[in-house]
Amino acid sequence: MDKRALRKDLLAKRQAIAPEAWQANSHQLCEHLRSSPLFIQAQTVLAYFSIRQEPDLRALFALEKVWGFPRCMGKTLHWHTWSPQASLPFRAGAYGILEPHPDSPILAPEQVDLLLVPAIACDQRGYRLGYGGGFYDRLLASPAWAEKTTIGIVFDLAYLPALLEDPWDRPLTAVCTEKGLFHSSSSAGSG
Repeated sequence: MDKRALRKDLLAKRQAIAPEAWQANSHQLCEHLRSSPLFIQAQTVLAYFSIRQEPDLRALFALEKVWGFPRCMGKTLHWHTWSPQASLPFRAGAYGILEPHPDSPILAPEQVDLLLVPAIACDQRGYRLGYGGGFYDRLLASPAWAEKTTIGIVFDLAYLPALLEDPWDRPLTAVCTEKGLFHSSSSAGSG
């Protein structure tokens, strides 16, 4: 199955998850993240607000971490700090995703310990299938971000044995689902 067909199939399956199951699976996934040494040791964590029934990470955002969220500018992601007490509100960005206010403080790569990466699917080797815009592909391929610890976030139905990969794809350090956190078989040298 090509990437476009696989995206469509997996998005349909994810959107078919009943709201109660989606919330329960999201909660379980967050519990696995919360107890992971990769997460516990991280002081500054980059995350995202879920769309299209992605796993909901909001249960983590009150934890004592420095949180960063992306703002799309052209073809790149800019990361801004956020806390529950932040005075600058989020707003809908170009893709309808909540983004930090442009005046929120910027996070530089050297400040970041961990990236929680959204995906439509991830495989056991750590490769991910995104939405096709290439935002995270470009970010993770840049030298400033290439060695950061990364965890792909998907429900178990989208954790696959293998995905088709492109030459620019970089494996993630680990993948977290509602069934556990799994270190990637291809992530040697990452993060």
